[in-house]
Amino acid sequence: MQVHGALVQVLGVGVLIRGPSGIGKSETALELVTRGHRLVADDVVRIRREGDILIGRAPDLIRHHLEIRGIGILDVPDLFGPGAVYDESRIDLMCRLEQWKKGASYERVGLERPVEHFFDVALPSLLLPVRPSGNMATLVEVAVRDHLRRPASGSAAGRLDARLRGGMGAA
Repeated sequence: MQVHGALVQVLGVGVLIRGPSGIGKSETALELVTRGHRLVADDVVRIRREGDILIGRAPDLIRHHLEIRGIGILDVPDLFGPGAVYDESRIDLMCRLEQWKKGASYERVGLERPVEHFFDVALPSLLLPVRPSGNMATLVEVAVRDHLRRPASGSAAGRLDARLRGGMGAA
């Protein structure tokens, strides 16, 4: 399978960044690379399934390159060193970027993670609204930190709910 998007490894988590053309996927990937994370693919991500794991990579022709409107094509290892890229990565989380819409319903609590299916593999998926003053790289990085915490301690919303319920019972 081949999809339009960017794949970046953030804190060991493969993040597939999707969204319409011009929304800021490549710029988000570039900002994550400047923070020390690794680019796997930009623009085209080839996905294969190995058991219950999704693996993504770039086509050979464009591997390790980013296209940034206003600048052009960038060779990431030339600019940031060979440690700034991986040839392939697991895909563990998807962040779908969407232009913020007034009145739209966006997740505000986060008890459960919605999923999207690729090759019948459930992939946790977040819809992130893009706003003029927003920093999408920060949101993606925080989404990864939250993704890493959930298996051990559940969602922050769930822990807060339990604390509130415990506090009400003690009153």
